[in-house]
Amino acid sequence: MNKHIFIAGHNGMVGSSLKKFLEKENIVTTVEKSELDLTDQKSVNNFFKNNQFDEVYIAAAKVGGIHANDSFPAEFIYQNLMIQTNIINSSYLHKVNKLMFLGSSCIYPKYSEQPIKEEYLLRGLLERTNEPYAIAKIAGIKMCESYNRQYGTDFRSIMPANLYGPGDNYHPLNSHVIPGLIRRIHDAKNHSQTSVSIWGSGSVFREFLFVDDLAHAAIFLMNIPKETLAGVVSDQCSHINAGSNSEISIENLANMICKVVGYKGGLVFDKSKPDGTKRKLISSKKLNQLGWNHKIELMDGLEMTYKDFLQKEL
Repeated sequence: MNKHIFIAGHNGMVGSSLKKFLEKENIVTTVEKSELDLTDQKSVNNFFKNNQFDEVYIAAAKVGGIHANDSFPAEFIYQNLMIQTNIINSSYLHKVNKLMFLGSSCIYPKYSEQPIKEEYLLRGLLERTNEPYAIAKIAGIKMCESYNRQYGTDFRSIMPANLYGPGDNYHPLNSHVIPGLIRRIHDAKNHSQTSVSIWGSGSVFREFLFVDDLAHAAIFLMNIPKETLAGVVSDQCSHINAGSNSEISIENLANMICKVVGYKGGLVFDKSKPDGTKRKLISSKKLNQLGWNHKIELMDGLEMTYKDFLQKEL
């Protein structure tokens, strides 16, 4: 029997990947921003009232890299809190069977022990530049947990490593690290620049996960029986990490992207710009134990992402 599934944020990188896989065997409903403002409580409630959803995936979010988070903190905390609060509450009110909340590894403390286990949440200070976004995502996890505890709902949360892939935002300043580097290195090649300036020292490490791997992880986690999931999570630590179990320095990542793009110039690291967290390797042990593992390695993923970028440029 086909499930009726609502994907919030279907035009984004994660949402479009989820849609691609979920619509093969289910009835998938999506709605454009122009038709439904997810920050408006009444509109969201009426939308859920007029549809009988079996499952909901929350992939809608205000997202961006260090520059965007640091420049627009009010937008990041307000929009994310409103979107997720309205969807989670409406899912409860209108008896949605299951909900998947998609978060971010930035929820964890800046100086967390590595690799970062789910239990390390709220054990230290957050990274300053993305604190508003992280607090919104933590609130989403805790809202899902609180509704599960009080109302017996089945609302789940998945926290991915840094995501990249087709459908990303390639803005040179307001994007995440991989799409931002692709844009700047591609432009440097096209304009025959001898070097590219990159924010930070290049010495920090990041873990990356291809977007289709996350989509598969979220669908996999959604379909795990409630009793099985209860064996690896607790009622007040119910979120699950999803990553590749490997990390790379920003300098080595930039060099990989230079190879993919075919850029022969040099890299100049601007140490006056913030690095963010030194390391952010998450532990995906729980999800691996349940039976999920990533499939797309970084170089293959970068090549697919650059092809997507080129198609958008044409």
